[in-house]
Amino acid sequence: MYIDTLKGAALASTPITTKPRLTGLVLMGGGARTAYQAGALQAIGRLLGASQAAACFPFQVLTGTSAGALNATFLASRAMEGLGALDDLAEFWQGIRTDAVYHLPQTPLARFSRWATALGLVLSARQQAAAMDSLALVNTLHKAIELSRIDTALQKGVLHALAVTASSYSSGVHWTFCQTQDGLPIPWSRPGRRAEQQPITIEHLMASSAIPFIFPATPLWVDGGMEFFGDGSMRQISPLSAAVQLGADRILAIGVSQPQRAGLGTPLRTNGRPSLGTIAGHAMASVFHDTLEADVEQISRINQSLRKLPESVRAELPFRSVEVLTLQPSASLDALAQAHVHTLPLPILRVLEGLGALQGSGAALASYLLFEPGFIRALLALGQADVAARSAEILDFLSTRSTCQVR
Repeated sequence: MYIDTLKGAALASTPITTKPRLTGLVLMGGGARTAYQAGALQAIGRLLGASQAAACFPFQVLTGTSAGALNATFLASRAMEGLGALDDLAEFWQGIRTDAVYHLPQTPLARFSRWATALGLVLSARQQAAAMDSLALVNTLHKAIELSRIDTALQKGVLHALAVTASSYSSGVHWTFCQTQDGLPIPWSRPGRRAEQQPITIEHLMASSAIPFIFPATPLWVDGGMEFFGDGSMRQISPLSAAVQLGADRILAIGVSQPQRAGLGTPLRTNGRPSLGTIAGHAMASVFHDTLEADVEQISRINQSLRKLPESVRAELPFRSVEVLTLQPSASLDALAQAHVHTLPLPILRVLEGLGALQGSGAALASYLLFEPGFIRALLALGQADVAARSAEILDFLSTRSTCQVR
């Protein structure tokens, strides 16, 4: 498992103050793979509970992207339950199924014919620029997330801020939507990146998790106009930035990347051309997993540079101390997906088979869409095992800050 603790300074637009220090949680995207985060967080909750550090919710700033935004918002809605919220998230994932997230468009003979399945896929792509119908996810999220409880947690001081990200197809701007304790406008604007104060809704979550080509774009209102949004992992060059801007001075970031791609331990070399599934899986990996490591590396470089400066010079710079701990899977999620891919509903299985996405490096694509019990349980177990392997480090990172702040 790859966990790196970076202690030093990270870029912030706000000066140092005497306000209570805040712990942030950054959850990256990755479709079904983000069940790993639920397993890791459940194990972290049990570590904190067993240490008697505190029974309250350990994170004050929650930010998420894509399916990570679903996890972050779920946790925000349960934050008043303290550490129990982390168990609730794992329980939610244990009950998820593919048909509760998406399905192929229905055609009369799709149940019996591959050609009818392909026809439905083509028609869907023409009508809504997406292969799958994700309306089932809207219903699932409405049942699982009580949005009004987020505001309660903010007003009670259990949370300081919740933020989710999405990418605008209309303008090309990467937006971060923030719901904060003070409700004030967010004065954060960078080239190609914007932030806006908005109560988080199911529509924001659908926009943030709309995987390109797979799920339909979602309309949202920004700057007084409507724009169409897709997955927040697209164009996300600095996933830690929102948590820093919202005041976090200690950040736990959980991604769903892996040490090696789906050569399953050894690079897969053949003389043949890669399948569509292999190319799609490679593209998905680039969208979802590269940016967290790059952002951590950037913070590391900033920290190294600042340490070389005299204290008098550092005091004049717009920086403040931030610690970052990152957690990634220790095993190949592509390999796990390949072991469970045949449990998918038959129509989805036919599509993936046609794309060459059932074996080898092609299984990477399936890993984002595999919302089935066997794969989910394997991801939860991996997250729990990875936390157990570094329990002392994680507990030291979090327990000294697990103080309740309820009004």
